[in-house]
Order: sequence, then C-alpha cells, then structure tokens
Amino acid sequence: MVDFAGWSMPVQYTSIVAEHRATRTAAGLFDISHMGRLRFDGPSAAPFLDRLATRRASKLAIGQVVYALVTNESGGILDDILIYRLADAAQRDYFLVVVNASNREKIVSWIRSRPAADDLQFADLTTDWAMIAVQGPHALQLVAPLVEFDLAAMKYYTATETLIAGHGGIVSRTGYTGEDGVELIVGAAMAPRIWQMLFDRSQSEQLGAVAAGLGSRDTLRLEAGMPLYGHELSENVNPFQAGLGFAVDLANAQFPGAAELARFKADSSQPRRVGLELVGKRVPREGYAILDPAGATIGQVTSGTFSPTFDRPLAMGYVAPQFAAPGAQLAIDIRGRAEPARIAALPFYRRSR
Repeated sequence: MVDFAGWSMPVQYTSIVAEHRATRTAAGLFDISHMGRLRFDGPSAAPFLDRLATRRASKLAIGQVVYALVTNESGGILDDILIYRLADAAQRDYFLVVVNASNREKIVSWIRSRPAADDLQFADLTTDWAMIAVQGPHALQLVAPLVEFDLAAMKYYTATETLIAGHGGIVSRTGYTGEDGVELIVGAAMAPRIWQMLFDRSQSEQLGAVAAGLGSRDTLRLEAGMPLYGHELSENVNPFQAGLGFAVDLANAQFPGAAELARFKADSSQPRRVGLELVGKRVPREGYAILDPAGATIGQVTSGTFSPTFDRPLAMGYVAPQFAAPGAQLAIDIRGRAEPARIAALPFYRRSR
C-alpha cells in the first residue's frame, strides 16, 4: 500500500505480473475510487463544459462518453478527462467528468475560477461514490448478472444510469488496460459488497478474476500505449505532440489555449511521443536519455517497464521528429550504458476482437 494523491492505494495484491496476466487472460478488478468524479447540472452545463474542455460536451447524446483534455492558455495539458452525458430517473440530463486523482484539486480550482452562469450546479462527488474497473476477456460475463440490461449490447464509450446489484449507479464501457471491460460507479457504502459479489461470482463460475493494483494497471496501460498524466502528459506538453490531436476540436475555439493549439497542430518540428522496444532485459525508467546512433541525446523516457505480455522492456518517450519513424534504431542510456532500442508503433498491444 502506498500514498497516492492522498489515497491509500495498493501497488499489488499478489504480484504485478500475476495481476497483469490475469487481466489479459481472464479479469482484473481495480478499485479506482481515487479518480475524481465531478457533476454538472443545469441549462448552462453543456456551454460551460464547451468552454472548459477540448471536445464539445454539447454534441454528446445522452449515454455517450468522450475522451477530452483540459488545457491552459498556452495549450499545455492540465488533465486528460472523460466526459459522460447521462440522464437521471426523471430523465433530466447532466454531465459527469472523471479526472485524474492527482489533478482533482487543481481541476476543481480551475473550474471554480471560470465564469459560469447562475444556473450551473457543480458538485465534487469523489468521496460520495466509489468506482470499480472490471477489465479483461471475462469482464462482461462477470458483471452481467449484477445489472438489469444487456451488457454485451453496450457500445464502447457509452454509459448509463442503472441498478447495480439492486442499487442505483452508473455503468460505463471505456477502459485503461487495452482490454474490454466496464466501470461501475456506486455509492461508497455499497462498494465493498459489490466488490465481494464480483469475486464470489468469479469463484463460482471459475472466471479467474483477481484484484489488481496500481503496478499492473501501469504495465497494462503502457503496453496499450496509453499516456499517463505526470509522465507522458503535463502542462509543458501539448496534445498534438502527445498524439492526442483526435481529442481536440479546433472548430470549438472557446476553450483555453485554442489559438495556441491551432499553431501547434501546424508545427511539425515538435518532439513526438513514441514507443520504444529494447533488445536486452534492462528496463528503462522515467528520465533516462534517448540517444541517436551517434550517442547524442534526442529525447527522454517518460515511462518504462518490463512487459509481461512480450517478455521484454518497453518504454514511451519524446524524441525529435526526424527520429520518430517506426523502425528507427536508437539507444537508451541506462545507468551509463547505451542499450539498443528501436521505435515501435503504438500501441504495443492490441487485443483480439
């Protein structure tokens, strides 16, 4: 257990490798209650979010979820977020924004500093609700009996209010591991019971679910080529160099930094986020220098791990664009020794469908 953004979080329950492999082959259960959950109600909620994030909340249909970014006036990334548009039992629509735990207080302060209409209702529900991610090939089979709709028919990047084990909650289908799965948002008091129900069902149906911690969540997301705030993303990085241009709607010029981002989109000279595969067994870590064939530093590792799926070290980092093509032969300085590496297309891992 470690302190993570003020939460006591498990790095691992058994071993990172075992939890990683179980998620790839069966199911991993992740307590992600530390993620911030922010609710927006009222007629001006959609226009307010259009002025806050890089994709237009007002374009979402009820039940849709979208990946977006919150940027500062310089186009740097304050956080990467999910925006849900939902309807309650009375069919009143509202928005839920899920933010990174380490950025929650920063984003809440940013929201409260923005001009807002009197009819906007904003609430930070992070401690009122819990959130469980169920990921892996058996995830839907594991969760299906707990909900009252056809989970298999649920489309990717959608969400709905529903009953979960007889109690009100939200089910979404997104994910951060490269596997299929769902997230269950439930009242905090109900979370232990639902967590136990999932394990009881896994045991009775021999579905192979395991509890998984931060360690395997990191190795899984890295194999899936997904950026992590504080590593690949920061206020010193813009979405286009991070490969997140798809999450920026420049036709919506209302959000902070939109003019700067239009300039960044046209700038082909920026360092780019890339994947790196190493030949040997030594693992690159954040901050290690990426070297060109002549030994000059051309970038820096942002995340590195030993991949349980591919049985070799993998990394992500930023390099000058002339070195970013897949197949380019480079090296990483690992404690004074240049270890051969090559640029690999992201993601490293794609699940079979």
